[in-house]
Amino acid sequence: MTPGVDAWQPYSPQELADRLAGLPVTWAVAGGWAVDLFLGRVTRDHHDIELVLPASDFGQLTPLFPGWEFHVPQSGTLTPADPVSLAAEFQTWALDPAIGRWRFDVFREPHDGDTWICRRDERIRRPYAEVVQRTPDGIPFVVPEVVLLFKAKAARDKDEQDLAAVLPELSAGRRAWLDAALALAHPDHPWRARLAHSAER
Repeated sequence: MTPGVDAWQPYSPQELADRLAGLPVTWAVAGGWAVDLFLGRVTRDHHDIELVLPASDFGQLTPLFPGWEFHVPQSGTLTPADPVSLAAEFQTWALDPAIGRWRFDVFREPHDGDTWICRRDERIRRPYAEVVQRTPDGIPFVVPEVVLLFKAKAARDKDEQDLAAVLPELSAGRRAWLDAALALAHPDHPWRARLAHSAER
């Protein structure tokens, strides 16, 4: 039986990096954990852990988890990963059958070769070499300005927490990139005023 959507026992970033050590493609921790990896400290609790990789490379990840199940979340339900469900959504959850818990969430991202393409506005593009940064011990993570662009659409409480935690640490260049990306994808977003205010301080 497939466990429910709340049946999470996520890997830590280090555990995930250890499991993906043999993956020969670009990948990186995303979401709130990426913010904390950038800051070098844990700023809040994390219910899950997300990673990004180029969509065409997803097939190279699954062999590292023999016997595991992969499901696609769709409108509150979970559908076994197959060509139809994978084409319909960009997320894929990984289920460890030994414990019956979800361990990580994969974001399969549009790309053009080594260039990441924003799934919400294809005008927003950036080389993966600039999208991915590493901690001192080698864990890859998505840079905070790109994480915040993903988070801007819903702006839940945890997303507001992540913005508040990382905004004082963003360089002028990172703030400028995020503002320009928001201007394309979410031109009236209230975070743009926050960015402008922080730049004036």
